[in-house]
Amino acid sequence: MGCCSGTPCSGRPSTGSGRIRCGVRSRPFTPPGSASRCCWRSCSRSIPWSTTSGATGRSWASVTELVHARPDTPRAALVTVGDELLLGDTVDGNAAWLGRALAELGLRVVHRTTVGDDPAAIRAALQDEAARADVVLVTGGLGPTEDDRTREALAQAAGVALRTDPEIVAALEERYRARGYERLPPTNLRQAEVPEGARALANAYGTAPGLALEVGEALLVALPGVPREMRGLFEDHVRPLLASRFEGRLTPVHVRRVHTTGIPESVLAERVEAALEGLEAAIRAAVEVAYLPDLRGVDLRLTARGARKQAEAALEAVEEALADVVAPYRFDDPEGDLAGALGERLRARGLRLATAESCTGGLVGRHITDVPGSSTWYAGGVIAYANRAKTVLLGVPEQLIEAHGAVSEPVARAMAEGALRTLETDVAVAVTGVAGPGGGTPAKPVGTVWLAVADRWGGGDARLERFAGDREAVRERAAQAALKAVYDHVAPA
Repeated sequence: MGCCSGTPCSGRPSTGSGRIRCGVRSRPFTPPGSASRCCWRSCSRSIPWSTTSGATGRSWASVTELVHARPDTPRAALVTVGDELLLGDTVDGNAAWLGRALAELGLRVVHRTTVGDDPAAIRAALQDEAARADVVLVTGGLGPTEDDRTREALAQAAGVALRTDPEIVAALEERYRARGYERLPPTNLRQAEVPEGARALANAYGTAPGLALEVGEALLVALPGVPREMRGLFEDHVRPLLASRFEGRLTPVHVRRVHTTGIPESVLAERVEAALEGLEAAIRAAVEVAYLPDLRGVDLRLTARGARKQAEAALEAVEEALADVVAPYRFDDPEGDLAGALGERLRARGLRLATAESCTGGLVGRHITDVPGSSTWYAGGVIAYANRAKTVLLGVPEQLIEAHGAVSEPVARAMAEGALRTLETDVAVAVTGVAGPGGGTPAKPVGTVWLAVADRWGGGDARLERFAGDREAVRERAAQAALKAVYDHVAPA
């Protein structure tokens, strides 16, 4: 086990992490011929500082320039269109993605609004945002149906008429012929309508072209609402357009994300703030720390603005200061996916995993199989919900369940060993618990979960967790804890 897995628990419950946690570990897993290494601190590299002075050899004069964006940093606003967004039928992921992309490009996002499919509401939103921002990005409402009204609203906001672009018509007809249709449906002709003076942005990912149009001193850019199309058009057209339009005015944003699981947001924040107290004031001011919690864990987003060299130096200093705080909870994956991080670690070791689940009912396996290529390191799983299933499918002795209960360390260990044996893998993880809302007892209240890991070399870990929240929260947190237990158990290559 690498040092990133934390210090072994004494076996006595404690509440230091904001929940009761008890780890019982026998021999940590390191395959024969391999050696454990720290998977974070030892791998971090110092980035040279731009200037040096004083006894410390570091000067923060250049870093203070990172604290604020330039006064003339271009402002951006976002408008997302669709009744489905207002009604909650669709989660607005487009605005979140665009906000990050614009910030990283160096624009300052100053406002965001969501409107329905009413053209008057769309027009008013566009005009309002054009009055406060240098560029307005609107997504949605460019489809072929009657409720797709963004083109009309864009023309009204600019005070111009719509015209049919013959080149777009020809491109649409060719696309439909390539798909085996004899003719273009008449409704799709709406997608060839362009406001006078607008620039059409070719869509290689779908049928609706994007649109770019000047309204007053602002640039309005309309993109399809389909996420794949929106992102493709942004990268193909909008990013280079904005980089050229605002050349010399952009304040680049540099972001690092630290992914954690198994620690509450409030506890993590308290420890992070304490760790940062030792840093110089200029560094603390230069780097913004944000907490992004969900049921799977808490991401730390570290953000610095300005020239890359100074920004990376400030981010490196903060990340180094937080190393010990996050080490027991941290995992490394570009997308923040613990199952993906686990897969990379298992693949690097040439190991295969099996799962045995009770209270999570296959949720651990689902997260694993959501990872492309997981078949190379995941053999499969057993959902042993009833006690009888634990005995028949995993070989858990009935007397063990009778003596200790299904939610216990001995049963969790027996489940892991049974999965290891049944599926003939190198490593196995088991989870058994009380997800609620019923079924809890004073000794084992709702949220009580036992996890166990076993490997074919005789190593094994077991851990007691008590999670807060409703049934969904308990099951999701238990699944993440199971993934993290294996991640910690398998030393990095």
